[in-house]
Amino acid sequence: MRIKHALAAVLGMALLASTVQADDKVFGWVEKAIVEPWGVEVKAKLDSGALTSSLDARDIERFKRDGERWVRFRLKLEDEESGEVFSERLELPLYRSLRLRGAGGTDRRPVVLMKVCLGDTVYEEQFSLRDRGDMNYPLLLGRRTIGHLGLLDVRDTFLSEPVCDDDSPLVEHDPEEEEADD
Repeated sequence: MRIKHALAAVLGMALLASTVQADDKVFGWVEKAIVEPWGVEVKAKLDSGALTSSLDARDIERFKRDGERWVRFRLKLEDEESGEVFSERLELPLYRSLRLRGAGGTDRRPVVLMKVCLGDTVYEEQFSLRDRGDMNYPLLLGRRTIGHLGLLDVRDTFLSEPVCDDDSPLVEHDPEEEEADD
């Protein structure tokens, strides 16, 4: 029976290796990321159980501007490199509303488009806004974002350093990649 399990494991690894491309980037389940355009470095948890990424936001208010839906919120992030607390009040167009169902009931969260640097690339992604002050990671990256990054190695952390500049490639948000609600 052990030989059968070992053979299955070897075949599974061979199958996985055949799908990995030489230029695939590999990220750990926790990485450092830079929230753009402010250059704030934070720890990000890559969570394949979540569809939409989430960012720590406080004092969240929805409002209308010129007939359009917007959201006002405050970012309060501790920069991993400097230790300084970054606090900025933002107003962004509301991209969509996210309805989550769980054991505690239904929750509605605003979703905005923002940019984050991982590795050497800037990604424009959807972020649901939520007070994550009681969480270990102010930034959670869900499957939509992970799918743009490359491969996720759940056995390791900090496999890349965020090193973006003005010449870094930008992966823009593609609304045609939308899936069903989270």
